[in-house]
Amino acid sequence: MKLLRRKAITDRMKVKGPRGLYIDPLLSESQLGEVTIDLRLGTDFLVSVVTRRPSIDSAQRPEQSRGIASYFRSTRRELGDKFVLYPSQVVLGTTLEYVGLPDDVYADIISRSSFSRLGIHHNTMIQPGFRGCIPLELFNHGNNPIELVVGGRLVQARLMEMTSSSRYQSATENRKYFGNVRPVISKAQHDPDLDTLTKLRES
Repeated sequence: MKLLRRKAITDRMKVKGPRGLYIDPLLSESQLGEVTIDLRLGTDFLVSVVTRRPSIDSAQRPEQSRGIASYFRSTRRELGDKFVLYPSQVVLGTTLEYVGLPDDVYADIISRSSFSRLGIHHNTMIQPGFRGCIPLELFNHGNNPIELVVGGRLVQARLMEMTSSSRYQSATENRKYFGNVRPVISKAQHDPDLDTLTKLRES
């Protein structure tokens, strides 16, 4: 396994097929660093809201409860607009860019250091062969609201090349988050092991 550097990244972007890297729109070549790619904040958001319910039941089936979607509200901003992220608030967003990863490369998505210093820490891993706008789970760990610019560079991707390919796309029917271009709420309530655990508890 190795970290892809700038030349390897640009070479992959010229390749077609499962070994190629697709990023659109890439608004500026300056987004490509020596070992990272800066990604921009997209225009759609799901904002967590306080309800009368005491908690979100992540184990209750959607047909048996309110469902996780009722704890979020959808909103949209235009490029260049401000989006305010309040302290201790969860907001689901995406990157502006639609990304197609090669089937032998995975991506670590982390906050750019400028925003880590403001209290926004983001760290997630994207599977090889992923297609879609990269999901962003935003949280403000600081004491003050932070105004983010929609379309601004918020996170960066580190690409890791594996020694063999992954068959991620062949299992899309079992993938919860694939090909999305807008934020998607947690699908924890759809985990297949919940039925097994419920039966164990009842037996």
